[in-house]
Amino acid sequence: MRKVITYGTFDLLHYGHILLFQRAKELGDHLTVALSTDEFNAIKKKIAYFSYEKRKMMLEAIKYVDEVIPEQCWEQKKLDITKFNIDVFVMGDDWAGKFDELKAFCEVVYLERTPDISTTSIKTNLQQT
Repeated sequence: MRKVITYGTFDLLHYGHILLFQRAKELGDHLTVALSTDEFNAIKKKIAYFSYEKRKMMLEAIKYVDEVIPEQCWEQKKLDITKFNIDVFVMGDDWAGKFDELKAFCEVVYLERTPDISTTSIKTNLQQT
C-alpha cells in the first residue's frame, strides 16, 4: 500500500482543498491529513474560524481522506513519515522547497494550488460584505 500525507489548517473548507485531497489521493492508496490543532495554530499566529474538532469532522467526511491526525508542531513531519510508513509527502506549491529535507525519508511532491481560491481570499471577501 502506498501512503500519502499532507498537512494544514484547512479552515473554511473550499473546493481548492477538495482538489488538493483528490490529487494527493491519486498519488497513493491511503491519504492521511495532519490537521493543525488550535494550539498549534496559536503558535503560528493563525486563528481558525472552526475548532479543531469541527474541522476534523469535515475532513473525515471527504471521500479522499482516509485518516485525520493532529498536527501539533513543525518538527512532527519527520516523525509522522516514519511512524505511519509514509511514501509521499504532499504540500501546495506555495511551500515549494521548504520541505525538501524530507526527501531523505519519502517522496516530496508540491502540487499546484487551485487558482482564484484560498481561505485568505474568502475571509477578505467576507469582511468586505
